[in-house]
Amino acid sequence: MERFVKGLLIALGYALLIPPWGIFVYPYAVRIVQEYERGVIFRLGRLMGARGPGLFFIIPVVERMVKVDLRIVTMDVPSQECITRDNVTVKVNAVIYFRVVDPEAAVVKVLDHFRATSQISQTTLRSVLGQSDLDELLSERERINQRLQQIIDEQTEPWGVKVSTVEVKDVELPQTMQRAIARQAEAERERRAKVIHAEGEFQAAQKLADAARIMSSAPNTLQLRFLQTLTEVASERNSTIIFPVPIDIIQAFMNRGGAALAAAAGGVSPDVTELLASSSLPGLESVEEKEEKEPEES
Repeated sequence: MERFVKGLLIALGYALLIPPWGIFVYPYAVRIVQEYERGVIFRLGRLMGARGPGLFFIIPVVERMVKVDLRIVTMDVPSQECITRDNVTVKVNAVIYFRVVDPEAAVVKVLDHFRATSQISQTTLRSVLGQSDLDELLSERERINQRLQQIIDEQTEPWGVKVSTVEVKDVELPQTMQRAIARQAEAERERRAKVIHAEGEFQAAQKLADAARIMSSAPNTLQLRFLQTLTEVASERNSTIIFPVPIDIIQAFMNRGGAALAAAAGGVSPDVTELLASSSLPGLESVEEKEEKEPEES
């Protein structure tokens, strides 16, 4: 009986296309679907498949068509307030890109694939962020995006929807957390500056030590360096030029002055006497020789 009624209705639908009354039915029978659309056909409530793009006919009264857009849809995920794994409250919004790859499933298996995809995106966003730390959310954004895309795509695949991209757009932090992160960043910058400065001092000390070893093996290089320094100072038109005097020359004059004072004082210690005796300065006699000459003269 069911088949008989079905065949009778189909025959009636085709009969309506016969002129002259078919002229009034053609607007309902002729369908045009764009390149980016598909028409899902239902005949007496049963799915007959998708048609298009282009021009085609449907049986009046018997068949019904539902258009499905196959273009990529850009959907904003509303801002979600989440608590991360380290108990930090954040507000995060995202954007999702998806398209229909199976128009039949998008019509038959879900009531509204747009709203369903939006709801599953919000739920997945809260779930994934609740399993991540704040540092991970801020520094490993790419990995979180891939994880969101994989989870949402798996859940929407039975609906004929393909999720291509999910991007976290903005992460809103509390003011107290922003100040804490700023202090942390400032301390990190100071630490890096101190380490870089210490490394520079270490490298400079190494180079100076290398230069000192080279100059000790060739003393003439020190004199050349001294002349080069004088040239640099003279090029700046300074009125005063300082000549550094080697310590060895000053030590010699200090030895002579100390010996003369000891001789004038008369009473000296044995150490000073030995120093004066071993001195090779001309015209200087030891204290013992002076004491031996005095009795002879008397």
